[in-house]
Amino acid sequence: MKQAVVACAIAVGLMSVASVASAQGGKLTADDYLEIQQLYVKYAHTIDLGDAEGWADTFTPDGVFAGSKGRDQLIEFAQGIYSRGGTTRHWNSQVLITPTAEGADGSCYLLMVDTATQPPNITVSGIYRDKLVKTANGWRFESRDAAIEPPAGSR
Repeated sequence: MKQAVVACAIAVGLMSVASVASAQGGKLTADDYLEIQQLYVKYAHTIDLGDAEGWADTFTPDGVFAGSKGRDQLIEFAQGIYSRGGTTRHWNSQVLITPTAEGADGSCYLLMVDTATQPPNITVSGIYRDKLVKTANGWRFESRDAAIEPPAGSR
C-alpha cells in the first residue's frame, strides 16, 4: 500500500513538471488553455468593474499595455478608465491561443459597449494581440496591443 501511495505521488509530481515543461517547449495542456481563457475573462471583468489592482494582476509585474508599463502605471491606467463612469463593458470573442517557446501568443476580437445608453452603444472595435507567459501565479499578459479599427467614415 505504501509503495502505491509513493508511486502515485511521484506520478503526480511528474505530471506537474511535464505540464510546465510542455508550456515552455511550445505545447500547451488543456489546463493551460482553460487558465488562459479565464485570464481573458478576469481582464474584462476587473477593468469594467473598477478593480484596478485586480486588472493589473492579469499582467506580469513589468507588463505593458497602451504605453503603461509595470504594475503602478497599469493601476493608474485602469483607474482612469473607470473614472469615466464605469458603464463600459469589454466584449472579447474568438480567442485564438498559439503556443510559443516562451509561453503563448493570443488574440481576440474586441468590442467596447457603453451601457449608459439604451440600447447599449458599441464605442470601439478592434483586435487584441497578446504575449502570454506562465508565471508562479499562473498565466499572465506580458504585453497587450489593442489595434483599434477606425470608424467606417474615416477608412
